[in-house]
Amino acid sequence: MAVWAERVPVDLSIRAADTIGEMRQCSESVVRSIHDMGRLRPTVVVLCDSQDQKQSKEKFYTIASQIKLLLEIPERIWSAMEGSQYLQATQLYLLCCHLHNQLHLDGGSPLYSPLLSRFPILVRQVAAAGHFRSTILMDSKSVLRGRAVSDQAIAEALVSTMLLEGSSPRQALADFLLARKASIQQLLNQPQHGSGIKAQVCSLVELLVTTLYQAYAVFYLPPEGGRGVEPGLSCGLLFTTLENVTSTTSTAKGQRVLHGEGSTGSWFKYLPPSVTDFQPVLRTLAQPIQSDQLRDTLQQWIDTCKEDIRGGVNSLLVYVKSLKALAAIRDAVWELLSSESISQHWSLVCQRLLEKPLCLWDDLLQQLFLQRLQAITQEGTEGISTSSRQLLSSALRDLEAQSQSGVFGRGAQYESDVAAFLWAESQGDLPSDTAWVSVSQRGPQLCPQIKSGLSMKTQALTPCVQTFCSALDSKLKVKLEDLQHYLPPEAPAKDQPESAPAPGTSSFNRFTDSGAVEAALREHCLACVRDILSSVRTELTTLQADPAASGRMSSVLFMARLCQSLGELCPSLKQCVL
Repeated sequence: MAVWAERVPVDLSIRAADTIGEMRQCSESVVRSIHDMGRLRPTVVVLCDSQDQKQSKEKFYTIASQIKLLLEIPERIWSAMEGSQYLQATQLYLLCCHLHNQLHLDGGSPLYSPLLSRFPILVRQVAAAGHFRSTILMDSKSVLRGRAVSDQAIAEALVSTMLLEGSSPRQALADFLLARKASIQQLLNQPQHGSGIKAQVCSLVELLVTTLYQAYAVFYLPPEGGRGVEPGLSCGLLFTTLENVTSTTSTAKGQRVLHGEGSTGSWFKYLPPSVTDFQPVLRTLAQPIQSDQLRDTLQQWIDTCKEDIRGGVNSLLVYVKSLKALAAIRDAVWELLSSESISQHWSLVCQRLLEKPLCLWDDLLQQLFLQRLQAITQEGTEGISTSSRQLLSSALRDLEAQSQSGVFGRGAQYESDVAAFLWAESQGDLPSDTAWVSVSQRGPQLCPQIKSGLSMKTQALTPCVQTFCSALDSKLKVKLEDLQHYLPPEAPAKDQPESAPAPGTSSFNRFTDSGAVEAALREHCLACVRDILSSVRTELTTLQADPAASGRMSSVLFMARLCQSLGELCPSLKQCVL
């Protein structure tokens, strides 16, 4: 027990000595490290200062390059707009707004960013950039109203509007159709008459056709698993253009705003990736337009435009005064709709967009043209009727006046004394070709205008009767010749049906209303004859009420011979009625 007590202090002393030795070594190591740090401190300070200077220099170059780009963007925007590259101008404007955010230039006062105080020119640049948005929007929407604009230009103008306004594809469709409706109103309000009416009507039809074709090219997307893209027809350009402009995938790198600008100067390499790789972002989700929504929207637009066009074209056709001019407008519309560029895919486009065929002539114009034809025919026959009544009244007054005075002109004398007319000789008693043309060769269809005077005398057709019938026939002949422009060049035989146009060669049968046209002429000519006969009855009633009137019998006989000879001496009347 005593031995163990003696050994414990010895062990404690040994352990304490070891610990003290370790502490000494540790202290010496710390002191050496401190001395080494003291010797290395100047070198570390130099390295840190060098790194800070480099970062500061790079930051300065980055800001300077962004400022330089910001100052160059307005000129690039104007250059793009002068070249009608409105989508590129929109991308540059959005890049300009992005640089404003990068450089914190969007404050309300010049003190908001230190850069504005150090670079005063930026103050004016920031103010000028605010006008670009409205200008680009206005010019982009003016593209939508154009009648000779490519499908791609329409798609780019719509994408520009969507990016600037944050609108959806359905709103873009509404903007497009609204712009086209404004174009139709502009065409209808043009103060053109005469030959300009044909150009206006054709422009209206072409604008309607172009709108549907471009609606297909820009907005239509074929259903998944359905029919593929038709050769020669593009579709979905709005969505492909939007994808190219806003996509961040590697395949869209070629569409980035600053693509191909690396050679503009050595400063370009200092631009940060957020600027060099900038692409616009659409604020709303670009959902494709469903087929039923596209169909309903287009159908509603067509129905609205139909009402406007019917009213406008009806007002224009008032200035068309002849059936020849009316037929020229109809034929121009037929040629336009039958052209290969329109008729080749028209049925397909209408079926996919509207799910039904659309014939613009039948649905829109045919009834207007037929109504105008009837109005022109009625105006013409009413004019003939009025002039015939006046000619009849004039002839009867002459007969009465000469009977009262006892001095007869040659025409009035023959009405009072037909025998004198029969026995009077004149140069026209025999045709000039009597010596070498036989009677059988002349035939029964010989025109009364070239009948011999002797033939007229044998039927007691006096000069006054001949004059009246010749005037009536010449006016009816003019109307008949005018009408022929609206009918087929060669009328088909009665036992043969009218041949229909070959599929793919014409859009509609322009002579399908020939029966209605002939019926209108027949109806108005019969009304003209009834009016003339009614005037004769009125004159007879007047003469009957005054038995003592001078020349009464001559006037009655004149009107009797006139009524008897109308059918023979007016062959044009036969053609119009029969």
